[in-house]
Amino acid sequence: MATDLYSAFNQYFDLLPADNDQLREEVFRLRYQVYVIETGFERAEDHPNGLERDAFDERSDHYLLRHRATGVYAATARMILPNSSAPVAPFPIETHCQFHEGLDERNPVERRRLGEVSRFAVSRAFKKRVGEAGTPIGISGNVEMYFEPDERRILPHLSLGLLAVELRMMHKYGLTHCYAVMEPALYRLISRFGVTFQQIGPMIDYHGQRIPCLGDVNQFLPNIKRVARPVWDLMTDEGRYTCGTE
Repeated sequence: MATDLYSAFNQYFDLLPADNDQLREEVFRLRYQVYVIETGFERAEDHPNGLERDAFDERSDHYLLRHRATGVYAATARMILPNSSAPVAPFPIETHCQFHEGLDERNPVERRRLGEVSRFAVSRAFKKRVGEAGTPIGISGNVEMYFEPDERRILPHLSLGLLAVELRMMHKYGLTHCYAVMEPALYRLISRFGVTFQQIGPMIDYHGQRIPCLGDVNQFLPNIKRVARPVWDLMTDEGRYTCGTE
């Protein structure tokens, strides 16, 4: 078995762009499983075809994490992209969250390099620990449980794999900043690996407590490289996706 994080993760999982109708349908089907059936965050009657979709999907890029051995799609995430024809068109976070003063006014030039990390979803088949099953991302509130030696190689690195695909989408579209609304447990966990997002407003209650935040690749990527080089290798594909950072 591979012993370093990068090799071990890639031994078990593929990161696939959902770049055709068939793969996007897999994205929406997995989201239905997580957001409708498992967590009840969305209503089944709003998605009668068993595919969870919303108005922002047409403005998004999507990825899947596939388990190599079984071919099962383990997780998915999307990046909501800036609206090129209407740069001031809001992102979901801007309609649901209150920002700290000075952070809700971004000019159109800046917004062309801004996206929103969204719809993290991990299949229930890959949520094995107590406390994970009721959350879309599959992170227990007991963050310390993830730092036992036997846990470091793969899990909870599905969350890091999802951040890796978000970084690939940022790289593809030339984005330097990304919004996110995170579960506190995920926020604390990724911070331990050097993935620093700035909290930009008060916590909100949206299917549980959530933190509105903003990430700047020019800040968090160098920090990850300094704090946790194996995580940097995984997230950037050993430097292939760095969004222009050194």
